[in-house]
Amino acid sequence: MHPPGNLVRLILVAGCLCGPIGAAAGAPPNPVTAAELEGLSKSAEQELRGNILPFWLKYARDREHGGFHSFIGEDLKPHDDLPHAALLTSRILWTFSAAYRAYRDPEYLEMARWAYRDLVDRFVDKQYGGLFWTIRPDGQPDDAHKQMYGQVFGIYGLAEYYRATGDVAALQQAVAIYGLIEKNAHDPVNGGYFDALSREWRRGDNPRGNLLGDAPKSQNSHIHILEGFTNLLRVWPDEGLRQRERELIELTMSRIIDPRTHHLVLFMKEDWTPIGDDVSYGHDIELSWLLVEAADVLGDPALVARARQEAVAIARVTNAEGVDTDGGVYNEGDPKGPTNTHKEWWEQAEAAVGFLNAYQISGDPAYLADSQRSWRFIQERFVDRKQGDWYNTLERDGTPILEFKRRDGMSFPTAKVSIWKCPYHSGRSCMQLIERTGELLGRGTGD
Repeated sequence: MHPPGNLVRLILVAGCLCGPIGAAAGAPPNPVTAAELEGLSKSAEQELRGNILPFWLKYARDREHGGFHSFIGEDLKPHDDLPHAALLTSRILWTFSAAYRAYRDPEYLEMARWAYRDLVDRFVDKQYGGLFWTIRPDGQPDDAHKQMYGQVFGIYGLAEYYRATGDVAALQQAVAIYGLIEKNAHDPVNGGYFDALSREWRRGDNPRGNLLGDAPKSQNSHIHILEGFTNLLRVWPDEGLRQRERELIELTMSRIIDPRTHHLVLFMKEDWTPIGDDVSYGHDIELSWLLVEAADVLGDPALVARARQEAVAIARVTNAEGVDTDGGVYNEGDPKGPTNTHKEWWEQAEAAVGFLNAYQISGDPAYLADSQRSWRFIQERFVDRKQGDWYNTLERDGTPILEFKRRDGMSFPTAKVSIWKCPYHSGRSCMQLIERTGELLGRGTGD
């Protein structure tokens, strides 16, 4: 955590928030900082192309049933009796589409096409539209309800596949899902979106309930709705979508982020009344940079300025309250401090990006150090040098948790691949670090 000196940092931040992102560099960075940025970029690229992507190319595809294995444990054995998930397919679709767009490697394109065909051929609900949450290995629906979290990751992946390939059918499918969300899940009274609807897109008629928690609205849905809409807006500049993007940014800053604490409110009633006071440090720092990205794509200078200011505030609070002395981000907390000191892979990936984003905005070198520290922690603790990819979860002391015990005493292996354990956070973190260090070093990024 940072030593005392927050007043100095706040003064530095206040003086830097009005410039364009990347203005932290101003003039080219000094030789020491430039070398640090180059080192971070090269390390991230090696991790991406030498470890993460090769692991998923080698192990993830279910060549017997199609799609992807929905669970592979630390022993690398797939469990093919479990349902396949649209969420995993969508995240793999995004990851390999983005990787192909960056590197034009035909292996990445082949993987992206495999994911695209899996998503549109097996998960699209031909009767009611949208995406099933899960299907059985034989392709029949398993959980057919419409969870907005799953729908918007479909949009996110499909839009990225269109960016990478120009396949218009992918864009059309993304737009179709967006239209169903707008028609059925948007709250016309209070704004925002309801988390979960039935297969037929009805409220109050869903036997599975909300998979994210016992509340009609959540930050987890909304930050990823924002993320999915941002990627769709890049390739489909529809005016209605622009209005929704603006609404989401405003709601995020006025209702989902607590202005007193700069933590996200995890669950809300329909009218945005908070439910509980738990904290998710990983979601906080993830939202910090997604919010700036959304405002940048929308292109409203006033919103951009507000988003950047909030992003730096979130980074400051996350570092002060949610980061251990070894650089690892805790899982959960409350107003008194951390309540779950386990450290999951995705939280670390988002911290490396969120702190670098805060450095780009503010010019405060302490945030660059925070990003570097997060990346070192990943490299030293999370990267699985034996099996490949990253460990799922660590104890507070950095020991990998290779199995979990249930209350009945039964044990099960920690996931290497699952509905939730995917290449999206880790792969995206690497790509973001490469792109952002390139911006700071004055290199063009292209599209």
